[in-house]
Amino acid sequence: MQQVLAPQLQQSLAMLQAPTMELKALVEQELQANPTLEELSPSEIEEANTPNEEKDQKPDPNDPTEPPEEMSFDPAKEKESSEPVDDFQAEFDKLLQLDQEWKDHFAQNNVRNRMSQDDEERRQHMFDSLTSETSLQEYLLEQMRLSELDGALKSIAELIIGNIDDYGFLQTSVDELSFSTSIPGDQIIDALQVIQSFHPPGVGARDLRECLLLQLERSDRTKTLEYRIIHDHMDTLGKRRFPDLARMTGHSIEDVQEAAARIGHLEPRPGRAFLPDNQTYIVPEVFVKRDGDDYSITTNNEHVPHLRISNAYKDLMTQGNSDETTKEYIRDKVRAGKFIIKSIHQRQQTIMNIAKEIVKRQRAFLDQGTTHLKPMTMVQVAEVVGVHETTVSRAVSGKYMETPQGIFEMKYFFTSGIKTSGGGDMSNTSVKEILAELIKSEPGNKPYSDDTLVKILKEKDIMIARRTVAKYRGELNILPSNLRKVY
Repeated sequence: MQQVLAPQLQQSLAMLQAPTMELKALVEQELQANPTLEELSPSEIEEANTPNEEKDQKPDPNDPTEPPEEMSFDPAKEKESSEPVDDFQAEFDKLLQLDQEWKDHFAQNNVRNRMSQDDEERRQHMFDSLTSETSLQEYLLEQMRLSELDGALKSIAELIIGNIDDYGFLQTSVDELSFSTSIPGDQIIDALQVIQSFHPPGVGARDLRECLLLQLERSDRTKTLEYRIIHDHMDTLGKRRFPDLARMTGHSIEDVQEAAARIGHLEPRPGRAFLPDNQTYIVPEVFVKRDGDDYSITTNNEHVPHLRISNAYKDLMTQGNSDETTKEYIRDKVRAGKFIIKSIHQRQQTIMNIAKEIVKRQRAFLDQGTTHLKPMTMVQVAEVVGVHETTVSRAVSGKYMETPQGIFEMKYFFTSGIKTSGGGDMSNTSVKEILAELIKSEPGNKPYSDDTLVKILKEKDIMIARRTVAKYRGELNILPSNLRKVY
Protein backbone atom coordinates (compact mmCIF):
# COMPACT_ATOMS: atom_id res chain seq x y z
CA MET A 1 0.00 0.00 0.00
CA GLN A 2 1.29 3.45 -0.86
CA GLN A 3 -0.19 6.91 -1.08
CA VAL A 4 -0.49 8.38 -4.58
CA LEU A 5 -1.00 12.12 -4.94
CA ALA A 6 -3.54 13.39 -7.43
CA PRO A 7 -2.07 15.30 -10.41
CA GLN A 8 -3.65 18.55 -9.23
CA LEU A 9 -2.15 18.19 -5.76
CA GLN A 10 1.26 17.41 -7.25
CA GLN A 11 0.90 20.54 -9.33
CA SER A 12 0.06 22.63 -6.26
CA LEU A 13 3.04 21.28 -4.36
CA ALA A 14 5.33 22.00 -7.32
CA MET A 15 4.12 25.61 -7.42
CA LEU A 16 4.58 25.97 -3.66
CA GLN A 17 8.15 24.71 -3.87
CA ALA A 18 9.17 26.63 -7.00
CA PRO A 19 10.99 29.97 -6.60
CA THR A 20 9.57 32.93 -8.47
CA MET A 21 11.44 32.39 -11.74
CA GLU A 22 10.61 28.68 -11.80
CA LEU A 23 7.01 29.52 -10.99
CA LYS A 24 6.84 31.75 -14.05
CA ALA A 25 8.13 28.84 -16.16
CA LEU A 26 5.51 26.48 -14.69
CA VAL A 27 2.75 28.98 -15.36
CA GLU A 28 4.01 29.44 -18.93
CA GLN A 29 3.59 25.70 -19.46
CA GLU A 30 0.05 25.87 -18.09
CA LEU A 31 -0.78 28.80 -20.34
CA GLN A 32 0.26 26.71 -23.35
CA ALA A 33 -1.61 23.61 -22.18
CA ASN A 34 -4.80 25.34 -20.99
CA PRO A 35 -6.38 27.68 -23.56
CA THR A 36 -8.88 29.04 -21.04
CA LEU A 37 -6.11 30.66 -18.98
CA GLU A 38 -4.59 34.02 -19.82
CA GLU A 39 -2.13 36.30 -18.04
CA LEU A 40 -3.05 39.86 -17.20
CA SER A 41 -0.98 42.58 -18.84
CA PRO A 42 0.93 45.08 -16.65
CA SER A 43 -1.66 47.74 -17.36
CA GLU A 44 -4.47 45.43 -16.27
CA ILE A 45 -2.63 44.54 -13.09
CA GLU A 46 -2.14 48.22 -12.32
CA GLU A 47 -5.81 48.88 -12.90
CA ALA A 48 -6.75 45.88 -10.76
CA ASN A 49 -4.61 47.15 -7.89
CA THR A 50 -6.22 50.61 -8.09
CA PRO A 51 -9.13 50.69 -5.60
CA ASN A 52 -12.51 51.83 -6.79
CA GLU A 53 -16.05 51.62 -5.53
CA GLU A 54 -17.23 48.93 -7.95
CA LYS A 55 -14.50 46.45 -6.95
CA ASP A 56 -15.03 47.25 -3.28
CA GLN A 57 -18.67 46.33 -3.65
CA LYS A 58 -18.11 43.13 -5.65
CA PRO A 59 -14.76 41.33 -5.25
CA ASP A 60 -13.83 38.90 -7.99
CA PRO A 61 -12.62 35.48 -6.79
CA ASN A 62 -10.77 35.15 -10.10
CA ASP A 63 -9.00 38.50 -9.63
CA PRO A 64 -5.33 37.97 -8.63
CA THR A 65 -5.60 40.94 -6.29
CA GLU A 66 -8.33 39.25 -4.25
CA PRO A 67 -7.55 36.63 -1.58
CA PRO A 68 -8.74 33.15 -2.53
CA GLU A 69 -10.55 30.65 -0.44
CA GLU A 70 -8.29 28.51 1.73
CA MET A 71 -6.84 25.36 0.18
CA SER A 72 -5.11 22.53 2.02
CA PHE A 73 -1.89 20.91 0.88
CA ASP A 74 -2.29 18.03 3.34
CA PRO A 75 -2.11 14.74 1.33
CA ALA A 76 -4.56 13.20 3.76
CA LYS A 77 -7.20 15.61 2.46
CA GLU A 78 -6.45 14.88 -1.17
CA LYS A 79 -9.72 13.11 -1.87
CA GLU A 80 -11.76 15.79 -0.17
CA SER A 81 -10.04 18.66 -1.97
CA SER A 82 -10.23 16.99 -5.39
CA GLU A 83 -14.00 16.58 -5.38
CA PRO A 84 -16.20 19.40 -6.73
CA VAL A 85 -17.71 21.36 -3.87
CA ASP A 86 -19.94 23.74 -5.74
CA ASP A 87 -22.33 23.95 -8.65
CA PHE A 88 -20.27 24.61 -11.75
CA GLN A 89 -23.00 26.32 -13.78
CA ALA A 90 -23.89 28.76 -11.00
CA GLU A 91 -20.27 29.66 -10.43
CA PHE A 92 -19.69 29.93 -14.16
CA ASP A 93 -22.58 32.37 -14.51
CA LYS A 94 -21.06 34.44 -11.73
CA LEU A 95 -17.74 34.45 -13.54
CA LEU A 96 -19.45 35.62 -16.71
CA GLN A 97 -21.08 38.52 -14.92
CA LEU A 98 -17.89 39.58 -13.15
CA ASP A 99 -15.81 39.26 -16.29
CA GLN A 100 -18.28 41.38 -18.23
CA GLU A 101 -17.68 44.12 -15.67
CA TRP A 102 -13.97 43.76 -16.34
CA LYS A 103 -14.49 44.12 -20.11
CA ASP A 104 -16.67 47.18 -19.66
CA HIS A 105 -14.16 48.73 -17.29
CA PHE A 106 -11.21 48.27 -19.64
CA ALA A 107 -13.21 49.34 -22.68
CA GLN A 108 -14.10 52.61 -20.97
CA ASN A 109 -10.48 53.27 -20.04
CA ASN A 110 -9.09 52.24 -23.46
CA VAL A 111 -6.63 49.78 -21.95
CA ARG A 112 -4.44 48.19 -24.62
CA ASN A 113 -3.56 44.54 -24.03
CA ARG A 114 -1.14 44.12 -26.91
CA MET A 115 2.35 45.50 -27.29
CA SER A 116 2.82 48.53 -29.47
CA GLN A 117 5.08 48.57 -32.53
CA ASP A 118 7.80 50.30 -30.50
CA ASP A 119 7.60 47.60 -27.83
CA GLU A 120 7.90 44.89 -30.49
CA GLU A 121 10.96 46.61 -32.02
CA ARG A 122 12.65 46.97 -28.61
CA ARG A 123 11.95 43.32 -27.85
CA GLN A 124 13.39 42.16 -31.16
CA HIS A 125 16.44 44.39 -30.68
CA MET A 126 17.04 42.78 -27.30
CA PHE A 127 17.01 39.27 -28.82
CA ASP A 128 19.24 40.38 -31.70
CA SER A 129 21.73 41.82 -29.21
CA LEU A 130 22.15 38.59 -27.25
CA THR A 131 25.61 37.08 -27.68
CA SER A 132 27.13 33.80 -26.57
CA GLU A 133 30.27 33.84 -24.46
CA THR A 134 33.54 32.61 -25.98
CA SER A 135 34.88 29.41 -24.46
CA LEU A 136 38.53 28.95 -23.51
CA GLN A 137 39.04 26.46 -26.33
CA GLU A 138 37.58 28.85 -28.92
CA TYR A 139 39.78 31.65 -27.58
CA LEU A 140 42.90 29.47 -27.87
CA LEU A 141 41.97 28.33 -31.39
CA GLU A 142 41.60 31.94 -32.49
CA GLN A 143 45.07 32.78 -31.14
CA MET A 144 46.44 29.68 -32.84
CA ARG A 145 45.06 30.79 -36.22
CA LEU A 146 46.77 34.16 -35.80
CA SER A 147 50.07 32.60 -34.74
CA GLU A 148 53.01 31.83 -37.01
CA LEU A 149 52.66 28.05 -36.71
CA ASP A 150 52.99 26.15 -39.98
CA GLY A 151 50.31 23.78 -41.24
CA ALA A 152 51.64 20.63 -39.54
CA LEU A 153 52.10 22.27 -36.15
CA LYS A 154 48.68 23.94 -36.40
CA SER A 155 46.99 20.55 -36.65
CA ILE A 156 49.01 19.36 -33.63
CA ALA A 157 48.06 22.54 -31.73
CA GLU A 158 44.37 21.90 -32.46
CA LEU A 159 44.77 18.41 -31.02
CA ILE A 160 46.41 19.78 -27.88
CA ILE A 161 43.75 22.48 -27.41
CA GLY A 162 41.09 19.79 -27.68
CA ASN A 163 42.68 18.11 -24.63
CA ILE A 164 42.76 21.27 -22.49
CA ASP A 165 39.98 21.37 -19.88
CA ASP A 166 37.87 24.34 -18.92
CA TYR A 167 40.31 25.32 -16.15
CA GLY A 168 43.18 25.58 -18.65
CA PHE A 169 45.11 22.38 -17.85
CA LEU A 170 46.28 19.79 -20.38
CA GLN A 171 44.55 16.56 -19.42
CA THR A 172 46.91 14.17 -21.19
CA SER A 173 50.67 13.68 -21.35
CA VAL A 174 52.97 14.27 -24.33
CA ASP A 175 53.76 10.53 -24.43
CA GLU A 176 50.07 9.62 -24.60
CA LEU A 177 49.46 12.10 -27.42
CA SER A 178 52.50 10.82 -29.29
CA PHE A 179 51.44 7.17 -28.85
CA SER A 180 47.84 7.75 -29.96
CA THR A 181 48.70 9.92 -32.99
CA SER A 182 52.14 8.59 -34.01
CA ILE A 183 53.41 12.17 -33.98
CA PRO A 184 56.97 12.61 -32.67
CA GLY A 185 57.08 13.88 -29.10
CA ASP A 186 59.40 16.79 -29.90
CA GLN A 187 56.85 18.21 -32.37
CA ILE A 188 54.10 17.97 -29.76
CA ILE A 189 56.33 19.78 -27.24
CA ASP A 190 57.05 22.53 -29.80
CA ALA A 191 53.31 23.08 -30.38
CA LEU A 192 52.60 22.94 -26.64
CA GLN A 193 55.21 25.60 -25.89
CA VAL A 194 53.54 27.90 -28.41
CA ILE A 195 50.13 27.32 -26.76
CA GLN A 196 51.66 28.02 -23.34
CA SER A 197 52.65 31.45 -24.64
CA PHE A 198 48.99 32.25 -25.35
CA HIS A 199 46.67 34.21 -23.10
CA PRO A 200 45.68 33.63 -20.30
CA PRO A 201 49.10 33.09 -18.65
CA GLY A 202 49.54 29.57 -17.37
CA VAL A 203 47.24 27.92 -19.92
CA GLY A 204 48.30 24.53 -21.25
CA ALA A 205 50.11 23.56 -18.03
CA ARG A 206 50.15 19.92 -17.01
CA ASP A 207 49.97 20.56 -13.27
CA LEU A 208 49.70 23.41 -10.76
CA ARG A 209 53.47 23.76 -10.39
CA GLU A 210 53.98 24.29 -14.13
CA CYS A 211 50.99 26.66 -14.24
CA LEU A 212 52.47 28.95 -11.56
CA LEU A 213 55.96 28.81 -13.10
CA LEU A 214 54.57 29.81 -16.51
CA GLN A 215 52.90 32.87 -14.95
CA LEU A 216 56.14 33.93 -13.24
CA GLU A 217 58.11 33.40 -16.45
CA ARG A 218 55.60 35.51 -18.38
CA SER A 219 56.13 38.40 -15.93
CA ASP A 220 59.94 37.97 -15.99
CA ARG A 221 60.18 36.86 -12.37
CA THR A 222 62.37 33.78 -12.84
CA LYS A 223 65.07 35.04 -10.46
CA THR A 224 62.73 35.70 -7.55
CA LEU A 225 62.39 33.77 -4.31
CA GLU A 226 58.85 32.71 -5.17
CA TYR A 227 60.04 31.14 -8.43
CA ARG A 228 62.67 29.16 -6.56
CA ILE A 229 60.19 28.01 -3.92
CA ILE A 230 57.72 26.77 -6.55
CA HIS A 231 60.42 25.20 -8.70
CA ASP A 232 62.27 23.35 -5.93
CA HIS A 233 60.05 23.15 -2.85
CA MET A 234 56.40 22.97 -3.98
CA ASP A 235 55.46 20.18 -1.55
CA THR A 236 56.93 22.02 1.44
CA LEU A 237 55.06 25.17 0.43
CA GLY A 238 51.80 23.22 0.26
CA LYS A 239 52.32 22.14 3.88
CA ARG A 240 53.15 25.76 4.85
CA ARG A 241 56.38 24.73 6.57
CA PHE A 242 57.91 28.19 6.51
CA PRO A 243 60.83 27.43 8.87
CA ASP A 244 61.86 24.52 6.62
CA LEU A 245 61.57 26.73 3.52
CA ALA A 246 63.69 29.41 5.18
CA ARG A 247 66.39 26.84 5.99
CA MET A 248 66.28 25.33 2.47
CA THR A 249 66.46 28.66 0.64
CA GLY A 250 68.78 30.50 3.04
CA HIS A 251 66.28 33.33 3.53
CA SER A 252 64.51 34.61 6.63
CA ILE A 253 61.07 33.33 7.61
CA GLU A 254 59.66 36.81 6.96
CA ASP A 255 61.01 36.74 3.38
CA VAL A 256 59.55 33.28 2.81
CA GLN A 257 56.14 34.32 4.11
CA GLU A 258 56.11 37.40 1.89
CA ALA A 259 57.05 35.24 -1.11
CA ALA A 260 54.23 32.82 -0.23
CA ALA A 261 51.83 35.77 -0.11
CA ARG A 262 52.94 36.83 -3.60
CA ILE A 263 52.45 33.26 -4.84
CA GLY A 264 48.93 33.42 -3.44
CA HIS A 265 48.13 36.22 -5.91
CA LEU A 266 48.83 33.97 -8.92
CA GLU A 267 45.93 32.30 -10.73
CA PRO A 268 45.72 28.55 -9.95
CA ARG A 269 43.05 28.03 -12.64
CA PRO A 270 43.88 30.18 -15.67
CA GLY A 271 40.74 29.18 -17.57
CA ARG A 272 38.39 30.27 -14.79
CA ALA A 273 37.61 33.59 -16.49
CA PHE A 274 36.12 31.69 -19.46
CA LEU A 275 33.84 29.42 -17.46
CA PRO A 276 30.10 29.84 -18.10
CA ASP A 277 28.53 32.44 -15.89
CA ASN A 278 26.66 30.33 -13.35
CA GLN A 279 25.77 33.26 -11.17
CA THR A 280 22.25 32.93 -9.88
CA TYR A 281 20.15 36.08 -9.86
CA ILE A 282 18.09 36.19 -6.70
CA VAL A 283 14.58 37.58 -6.67
CA PRO A 284 13.45 37.94 -3.02
CA GLU A 285 10.06 36.45 -2.25
CA VAL A 286 9.58 38.51 0.91
CA PHE A 287 10.61 42.03 1.88
CA VAL A 288 11.08 42.90 5.56
CA LYS A 289 11.52 46.60 6.28
CA ARG A 290 11.80 48.53 9.50
CA ASP A 291 8.67 50.50 10.28
CA GLY A 292 9.29 52.56 13.40
CA ASP A 293 9.80 50.12 16.26
CA ASP A 294 8.29 47.26 14.27
CA TYR A 295 8.82 45.55 10.91
CA SER A 296 6.56 45.48 7.87
CA ILE A 297 6.37 42.34 5.74
CA THR A 298 5.34 42.22 2.08
CA THR A 299 5.51 39.50 -0.55
CA ASN A 300 6.96 40.08 -4.00
CA ASN A 301 3.80 40.06 -6.12
CA GLU A 302 5.46 41.98 -8.95
CA HIS A 303 7.10 38.88 -10.44
CA VAL A 304 4.28 36.44 -9.61
CA PRO A 305 2.08 35.67 -12.64
CA HIS A 306 -1.46 37.08 -12.50
CA LEU A 307 -3.96 34.82 -14.25
CA ARG A 308 -7.66 34.81 -15.09
CA ILE A 309 -10.10 32.76 -17.11
CA SER A 310 -10.19 33.89 -20.75
CA ASN A 311 -13.21 35.86 -21.88
CA ALA A 312 -13.30 34.08 -25.25
CA TYR A 313 -14.07 30.69 -23.75
CA LYS A 314 -16.67 32.13 -21.41
CA ASP A 315 -18.38 33.59 -24.46
CA LEU A 316 -18.11 30.23 -26.22
CA MET A 317 -19.93 28.52 -23.36
CA THR A 318 -22.88 30.88 -23.73
CA GLN A 319 -23.35 30.05 -27.41
CA GLY A 320 -26.18 27.67 -28.07
CA ASN A 321 -24.52 25.96 -31.04
CA SER A 322 -21.69 24.51 -28.90
CA ASP A 323 -21.98 20.73 -28.56
CA GLU A 324 -21.75 18.93 -25.23
CA THR A 325 -18.25 17.61 -25.95
CA THR A 326 -16.97 21.14 -26.45
CA LYS A 327 -18.72 22.40 -23.33
CA GLU A 328 -17.37 19.53 -21.23
CA TYR A 329 -13.85 20.22 -22.50
CA ILE A 330 -14.18 23.90 -21.56
CA ARG A 331 -15.60 22.98 -18.15
CA ASP A 332 -12.58 20.79 -17.41
CA LYS A 333 -10.14 23.45 -18.53
CA VAL A 334 -11.91 26.18 -16.53
CA ARG A 335 -11.83 24.01 -13.40
CA ALA A 336 -8.13 23.33 -13.98
CA GLY A 337 -7.52 27.03 -14.56
CA LYS A 338 -9.29 27.98 -11.34
CA PHE A 339 -7.21 25.45 -9.46
CA ILE A 340 -3.99 26.99 -10.85
CA ILE A 341 -5.12 30.48 -9.80
CA LYS A 342 -6.00 29.30 -6.30
CA SER A 343 -2.72 27.39 -6.01
CA ILE A 344 -0.77 30.57 -6.75
CA HIS A 345 -2.82 32.49 -4.18
CA GLN A 346 -2.28 29.75 -1.60
CA ARG A 347 1.44 29.75 -2.32
CA GLN A 348 1.68 33.47 -1.63
CA GLN A 349 -0.39 33.21 1.53
CA THR A 350 1.65 30.31 2.89
CA ILE A 351 4.94 32.10 2.26
CA MET A 352 3.57 35.25 3.92
CA ASN A 353 2.41 33.34 7.03
CA ILE A 354 5.79 31.63 7.38
CA ALA A 355 7.62 34.94 6.90
CA LYS A 356 5.54 36.56 9.64
CA GLU A 357 6.48 33.79 12.07
CA ILE A 358 10.16 34.04 11.12
CA VAL A 359 10.15 37.79 11.78
CA LYS A 360 8.33 37.26 15.07
CA ARG A 361 10.87 34.71 16.31
CA GLN A 362 13.98 36.41 14.92
CA ARG A 363 13.54 39.98 16.13
CA ALA A 364 16.97 39.88 17.80
CA PHE A 365 18.55 38.94 14.49
CA LEU A 366 16.79 41.77 12.65
CA ASP A 367 17.81 44.25 15.34
CA GLN A 368 21.41 43.19 16.05
CA GLY A 369 22.71 40.86 13.34
CA THR A 370 23.63 37.25 12.63
CA THR A 371 25.24 36.52 16.01
CA HIS A 372 21.80 36.87 17.59
CA LEU A 373 20.05 34.30 15.39
CA LYS A 374 17.78 32.10 17.53
CA PRO A 375 17.35 28.33 17.13
CA MET A 376 14.17 27.58 15.18
CA THR A 377 12.78 24.42 13.61
CA MET A 378 10.27 23.90 10.84
CA VAL A 379 8.05 21.93 13.24
CA GLN A 380 7.70 24.99 15.49
CA VAL A 381 6.73 27.24 12.59
CA ALA A 382 4.40 24.62 11.09
CA GLU A 383 2.44 24.36 14.35
CA VAL A 384 1.83 28.10 14.41
CA VAL A 385 1.05 28.47 10.70
CA GLY A 386 -1.23 25.42 10.76
CA VAL A 387 0.44 23.32 8.07
CA HIS A 388 2.62 20.24 7.98
CA GLU A 389 6.37 20.69 8.43
CA THR A 390 6.92 19.32 4.89
CA THR A 391 4.80 22.20 3.62
CA VAL A 392 7.09 24.65 5.42
CA SER A 393 10.10 22.91 3.90
CA ARG A 394 8.64 23.24 0.39
CA ALA A 395 7.57 26.83 0.97
CA VAL A 396 11.05 28.03 2.02
CA SER A 397 13.00 25.93 -0.50
CA GLY A 398 14.97 28.25 -2.79
CA LYS A 399 13.12 31.33 -1.49
CA TYR A 400 14.91 34.45 -0.27
CA MET A 401 14.00 37.17 2.20
CA GLU A 402 15.32 40.73 2.03
CA THR A 403 15.90 42.08 5.53
CA PRO A 404 17.67 45.10 7.07
CA GLN A 405 20.61 42.72 7.71
CA GLY A 406 20.81 41.67 4.05
CA ILE A 407 19.28 39.05 1.75
CA PHE A 408 19.08 35.55 3.20
CA GLU A 409 17.64 32.26 2.04
CA MET A 410 14.59 31.52 4.14
CA LYS A 411 16.12 28.17 5.15
CA TYR A 412 18.94 30.15 6.76
CA PHE A 413 16.67 31.02 9.68
CA PHE A 414 16.00 27.37 10.53
CA THR A 415 18.91 26.14 12.65
CA SER A 416 19.51 23.79 15.54
CA GLY A 417 20.63 25.12 18.88
CA ILE A 418 23.57 24.81 21.26
CA LYS A 419 23.05 25.01 25.00
CA THR A 420 24.41 27.91 26.98
CA SER A 421 25.46 27.76 30.63
CA GLY A 422 22.38 29.78 31.53
CA GLY A 423 20.09 27.05 30.19
CA GLY A 424 19.18 28.89 27.01
CA ASP A 425 19.80 28.02 23.37
CA MET A 426 22.00 29.67 20.74
CA SER A 427 21.79 29.02 17.01
CA ASN A 428 24.70 27.05 15.55
CA THR A 429 24.91 29.73 12.85
CA SER A 430 25.56 32.32 15.56
CA VAL A 431 28.22 30.06 17.07
CA LYS A 432 29.96 29.82 13.67
CA GLU A 433 29.94 33.61 13.38
CA ILE A 434 31.49 33.95 16.83
CA LEU A 435 34.05 31.27 15.99
CA ALA A 436 35.04 33.02 12.76
CA GLU A 437 35.45 36.33 14.62
CA LEU A 438 37.64 34.70 17.27
CA ILE A 439 39.96 33.17 14.69
CA LYS A 440 40.06 36.42 12.73
CA SER A 441 41.30 38.31 15.79
CA GLU A 442 43.69 35.63 17.11
CA PRO A 443 47.42 36.40 17.44
CA GLY A 444 49.17 35.36 14.24
CA ASN A 445 52.22 33.88 15.95
CA LYS A 446 50.10 31.78 18.31
CA PRO A 447 46.78 30.84 16.70
CA TYR A 448 44.06 29.31 18.85
CA SER A 449 43.90 25.53 18.92
CA ASP A 450 40.50 23.84 18.92
CA ASP A 451 40.84 23.17 22.67
CA THR A 452 41.59 26.85 23.27
CA LEU A 453 38.56 27.86 21.24
CA VAL A 454 36.40 25.53 23.35
CA LYS A 455 37.61 27.27 26.54
CA ILE A 456 37.00 30.74 25.10
CA LEU A 457 33.49 29.79 23.99
CA LYS A 458 32.73 28.36 27.45
CA GLU A 459 33.76 31.71 28.94
CA LYS A 460 31.06 33.17 26.69
CA ASP A 461 28.56 30.68 28.21
CA ILE A 462 28.55 28.52 25.04
CA MET A 463 28.86 24.83 25.90
CA ILE A 464 30.43 23.08 22.91
CA ALA A 465 32.64 20.03 22.30
CA ARG A 466 36.07 20.17 20.64
CA ARG A 467 34.96 17.94 17.77
CA THR A 468 32.06 20.33 17.13
CA VAL A 469 34.52 23.23 16.96
CA ALA A 470 36.62 21.25 14.47
CA LYS A 471 33.50 20.50 12.43
CA TYR A 472 32.38 24.14 12.33
CA ARG A 473 35.92 25.29 11.50
CA GLY A 474 35.95 22.88 8.54
CA GLU A 475 32.57 24.17 7.36
CA LEU A 476 33.99 27.71 7.49
CA ASN A 477 37.03 26.58 5.41
CA ILE A 478 39.44 27.60 8.17
CA LEU A 479 42.76 25.75 8.40
CA PRO A 480 43.96 24.01 11.58
CA SER A 481 46.03 26.11 13.98
CA ASN A 482 49.39 24.65 12.87
CA LEU A 483 48.70 25.84 9.30
CA ARG A 484 47.47 29.28 10.39
CA LYS A 485 50.65 30.19 12.24
CA VAL A 486 52.43 33.35 11.08
CA TYR A 487 56.12 33.56 12.01
